[in-house]
Amino acid sequence: MTYAIDSLRAPLLVTWQLTRDCDLCCLHCCTDSAPGKRLRDELDADEAMRVVRGMVDVGVPYVMLCGGEPLVVPHFMDVAEALGSAGIQLKIETNGQRLDARLVERLARLPIRSIQVSLDGDTQAVYERQRPGASLAKAHAACRAIRDAQLPLEITFAPSKLNLHEASAVIERARSLGAFRFNTGRLMRVGTAARTWGKLAPSKEQYRAFRAELALQERVLEPAMQFCYLPFSIEDGLRAALEQPPATLLVLPNGWVKVAAAIPEICADLRRETFVDAWRAYREAWRCGPVRAAIRAAIEDESLHGRANAWQVLQVIQV
Repeated sequence: MTYAIDSLRAPLLVTWQLTRDCDLCCLHCCTDSAPGKRLRDELDADEAMRVVRGMVDVGVPYVMLCGGEPLVVPHFMDVAEALGSAGIQLKIETNGQRLDARLVERLARLPIRSIQVSLDGDTQAVYERQRPGASLAKAHAACRAIRDAQLPLEITFAPSKLNLHEASAVIERARSLGAFRFNTGRLMRVGTAARTWGKLAPSKEQYRAFRAELALQERVLEPAMQFCYLPFSIEDGLRAALEQPPATLLVLPNGWVKVAAAIPEICADLRRETFVDAWRAYREAWRCGPVRAAIRAAIEDESLHGRANAWQVLQVIQV
């Protein structure tokens, strides 16, 4: 069994969850993040910089820094600047509550591919129902600061029963804020969302109407604003990954490397292994019988996604 990733010396993208800590407690959070939920074994600043050096040495071209909320991490800018100074392109995923003009100015000196801000409503009342305690005005201000600095802005919308009636307004808001891309898709039944699923999960009819609206808006607004909503569900993404695994490493706050977001399997530990070894272990994991069985099970039964954050370290990888 040969995959395209076998020919790559390094992943094309590293998605690095810097922390489980956050300044919000969102009902749909797929990482179980919330205020004060920093893991006890999260990488400290020195350990994080060792991971950075590993990515630089192996030639990773693109890194997404996310969380939790990455901006609550004290060494966030040290990591971003170290990656950027090595020529690695960056994507920053944030809720926008802490992203002001001064921080955007610092980020603008780096090779930023995009900054992604979540807008899960177009009125404060709806936005705050899904993101308790959040300020929509702050999120909009962050978007304007990104635009004013001439940095690429992405908007992400997590659809739920609470906010789907404002989807069209959020799309228009994204266009007016100058976003080059609008990201969405079926709500992930992972993390906090798995526990609040009954309150959040849209019906099949609501999803059909939402996809029809996306297709309509896409015809009207592209190419000025890209629409990124395929694969629409985790299951669709996992089916494609079984055929050709993505050239992406998902790094958790403690340095563990996850095989895929929707399953709990861990294939490497960057605290103890080199980045070269982690990349090799990831490629081998996609040939591992238990991993492929877990993915097939997750495709068949969406409720299993709720176990994705109960991490399990692969003891033996059978090729």
